[in-house]
Amino acid sequence: MVRRSVRGGQLLAMTAGLFCCLPVSPLAVAQIPSPPILEMRDTELAAPEMPPVLPLRDQALLIDRILAERLDTVIPRIMREQDIDLWLLMAREYFEEPVVASMLDARSMAARRRTILIFFDPGEGQPVERLTVSRYGLAGLFEPAWNPDEESDQWQAVADIIAQREPASIAINTSDRTAFGDGMTLSQYQSLTDALPDVYEARIVSGETLAVRWLETRIQAETAIYPAVVRTAHALIARALSNEVITPGETTSDDVVWWYRQELSRLGLQPWFHPSVAIQRAGHDGMLRGDTVIQAGDLLWTDFGITYLRLNTDTQHLAYVLGPGESEAPEGLRRGLAATNRVQDILISHFETGRSGNEVLRLAREEAIAEGLNPSIYTHPIGLHGHGAGAPIGFWDNQNGDPRGEYPIYPDTAWSIELTSYSSVPEWGGQVVDFRSEENAFFDGESIRFLDGRQTELTLIASE
Repeated sequence: MVRRSVRGGQLLAMTAGLFCCLPVSPLAVAQIPSPPILEMRDTELAAPEMPPVLPLRDQALLIDRILAERLDTVIPRIMREQDIDLWLLMAREYFEEPVVASMLDARSMAARRRTILIFFDPGEGQPVERLTVSRYGLAGLFEPAWNPDEESDQWQAVADIIAQREPASIAINTSDRTAFGDGMTLSQYQSLTDALPDVYEARIVSGETLAVRWLETRIQAETAIYPAVVRTAHALIARALSNEVITPGETTSDDVVWWYRQELSRLGLQPWFHPSVAIQRAGHDGMLRGDTVIQAGDLLWTDFGITYLRLNTDTQHLAYVLGPGESEAPEGLRRGLAATNRVQDILISHFETGRSGNEVLRLAREEAIAEGLNPSIYTHPIGLHGHGAGAPIGFWDNQNGDPRGEYPIYPDTAWSIELTSYSSVPEWGGQVVDFRSEENAFFDGESIRFLDGRQTELTLIASE
């Protein structure tokens, strides 16, 4: 998979041409700094340096040029893959459906009144039309196709566009399986069908798979910057689980949680969920949280994720607070993490294009259990959403497969390899400990690789 990585200069050259459809001058293109480009790696750095966060203007330009490439390349591929002639999307201001929200340019923070987007494939290798039936343009990414002075009824304008193009299939986002493909509301559907002649209403089909394929597919420009996005999160976790933030005997788990939030605010970054920090302690069942003070001998767990350049991270790491005279964690704890790493190895070995999430779950669990491991697997796609579109591989409360897990695995997708294994720790009197881990990875269709490595050794925190 390293062969798919690109250097900063290559990424700039690869994406500079995208500005043909954006209102940006060639001079502005030349002035955009290349984002940090890091190679994917197998092992995570213990205390990585955080890459610089791009200024907001540069972030916006990069987001828009990646979006333009996605629209140019992913949309034709998935519409032809699913044999769809026309895809109709709609959203209302502050009620954006997931797909439309992902297609807004970096300056459009909401859908603005009612925003309707239409993709039409005329066939015979011609470019897919991108139309916006709304009062406001979208940074040149879609061609305006409605003049309210000529046709005041927005839905009638949509019906006219459809009638002019005579599509054999019209996809709208309705789904009882995934929220990512269920963006069409009942009232909007009724307005659409009231305006459409019956002959076209009969051609309406679900765009569920189109929605998932759009959201789950990563293009090369995204894959190139994703390791640095994950490195940013890893660097923050390394600081949080260190004596910079934690003073054993004084600092509580909630203190660390709110350090994350405050530091993200200072850096201009966003969490996509409230961070978690909890403690496992010899002689205590389960996780200790909240105002519990961190002590020597504790095993700390954190769950942390950021959104940066529209890509999300989701990471769980473990740290051990050294006791007096200790220079490493007890062997039982180290073996517990190694067991979790082994479950990761088993899981990713079963990734295969076209194989369902449920099948990967079954094969991985069977192999891990046969080796004497005690796994729980709840891996999920990641990308434009933290819990992303695509095939779930287990749920923490369901290890037997799920209807959502019947969806197949596709190439060019990113994953949160999230799971745990339970191990007895002799040094803690045989107490069973939960060794949770979550690391982000990319599947190219043949193999899967961690974007910025994975934790294979417990982070150590001094207690004195």
